[in-house]
Amino acid sequence: MRSKSIPEILEEIGTLLEIKGENPFKARAYHNAAKIISGMDNIEEMIDKQKLKEIKGIGETIASRIEEYLEKGKIEYLEELKKEVPESLLELIAVPNLGPKKIKVLYDELGIRNIGELEYACMENRLINLPGFGQKTQEKILKGIEFLKKHKGEFLFGEVFPEAERIKERFLERVDDGFVEICGSIRRRKEVVKDIDILVAGDDYHSISSFFTSLPEVDSVMLQGDTKTSCRLKSGIEADLRVVKKEAFPYALMYFTGSKEHNVRMRGLSKKRGWKLNEYGLFEGERFISCRSEEEIYRMHGLDYIPPELREDTGEIEASEKGSLPELVKLSDIRGTFHIHTELSDGIDPIERLAEVAKKMGFSYIGISDHSQTAYYARGLKKDAIFKQWEIIDRLNRKNPDFHIFKGIESDIHPDGSLDYDEEVLKGFDFVIASIHSAFNLKKEDQERRIIKALENKYTTMLGHPTGRLLLSRDGYEVDMRRIIDSAYENGVIIELNASPYRLDIDWRYLKYAKEKGVMVSINPDAHSALGIEDVKFGINIARKGWQEKRDILNTKEKEEVIEILRRKREKPS
Repeated sequence: MRSKSIPEILEEIGTLLEIKGENPFKARAYHNAAKIISGMDNIEEMIDKQKLKEIKGIGETIASRIEEYLEKGKIEYLEELKKEVPESLLELIAVPNLGPKKIKVLYDELGIRNIGELEYACMENRLINLPGFGQKTQEKILKGIEFLKKHKGEFLFGEVFPEAERIKERFLERVDDGFVEICGSIRRRKEVVKDIDILVAGDDYHSISSFFTSLPEVDSVMLQGDTKTSCRLKSGIEADLRVVKKEAFPYALMYFTGSKEHNVRMRGLSKKRGWKLNEYGLFEGERFISCRSEEEIYRMHGLDYIPPELREDTGEIEASEKGSLPELVKLSDIRGTFHIHTELSDGIDPIERLAEVAKKMGFSYIGISDHSQTAYYARGLKKDAIFKQWEIIDRLNRKNPDFHIFKGIESDIHPDGSLDYDEEVLKGFDFVIASIHSAFNLKKEDQERRIIKALENKYTTMLGHPTGRLLLSRDGYEVDMRRIIDSAYENGVIIELNASPYRLDIDWRYLKYAKEKGVMVSINPDAHSALGIEDVKFGINIARKGWQEKRDILNTKEKEEVIEILRRKREKPS
């Protein structure tokens, strides 16, 4: 379990070094090592074989500190840094628009150690005259603090789901299969969640509750009763256990899955039939109406089964009544994926390794798309590097005719809407993902004009992470997404569903509109390592919430059809 925290530990060292004002190359080495380690799934094996220090970007010093952490549970060097730099300064990193250099100035000049002191200083206008700040920076920092307050107590689905699954698996060791389930927003696959809801059916409430509170994941018990127990886990998230009788399990499962709005609609349908529906059952007067599953409950109300992902009161009740619910896309439908970075830009694995892992996942193609030349911070590819990459891809495609590697690029959209590279280079790619990585704060009309111009470019195949949001870190840029989707339709551009658990962008709330317009979607992991390709599964969750079916998704199609779709787009006149 300690190895799971190694990237965070290395990031912490790098950040403390930056705040301290150490050599930037030294700090960057720790940040780079954190990224490398986060993309590895065999770190302990590497240590056992004493090969960790041989990995490019790790080195002997960092390798020895990783070994020290795994052996002792701490790193002495980090402990010394914490004595020199107040650890509370690390919480300031979470504030949007505030980096380590500015944090150092705030600490050195104003003695600011935490977010509360920072907010007070902004209200007193004490940042305006600081070097490197000013009125606009102070306003941005205040806005960032407001963002943090708004999302306080929220967690990324990708961070919480594995822990919820572990708790469920522990319960399956002592209760019958089919009588323990994760509920709430996690079961509905919301991109951001506030807690973990576990539902268990059984007769011995006290024994089940005691088992829950004794789990190694539990840090403290906040409430322990017969039917509800609340704990705070060591990860900081709250987990609630509900215990019901077996005959009540299907009703409780529906109720505690939600959403609140969906439940209100279902109770309304029950009332029209003279029934009462709640977490304890379905009743006609005092008579209990037995249903053995959620499917039966929906059927009793004249409805087809509604998958949990759709239970947001966005038309699912009406579609179910008409028998027109979508047949939602599944992970097993995926045949390949795009938007994968290699070691030539800011990824950590070579193309051969990426292809090998994708093949093991059952894929028959991948699309390589490193950063373009404008993205200097991510080692964006110059022309020579592109041509070198094309040669590698051609060689691998000749060697493995059953698996295809598409040549792509993630091209920056410049503020004027143009793409990187000249036409001679752009036409050599199989696909181009156009993405914004700069000038996030343009006025709404200017940002929309910028994106639409990029969509009108004949070489743009996909629009990457369409709103630019980073969940719990940065709101998307201000644009009318329906207008963007309309333009994508008019120009035959595919919209990316960026499956990174930090983005999950395009937002699922717009996917239904994209489906109605006939805009194709591609579920892409934005992978920076071979391990990152697996993030496609998070994209599937969001696609399902957005009513997407297999036919709506580019990368559910077989290799030959994808080749033809990309060829037609590339040859379409502007």
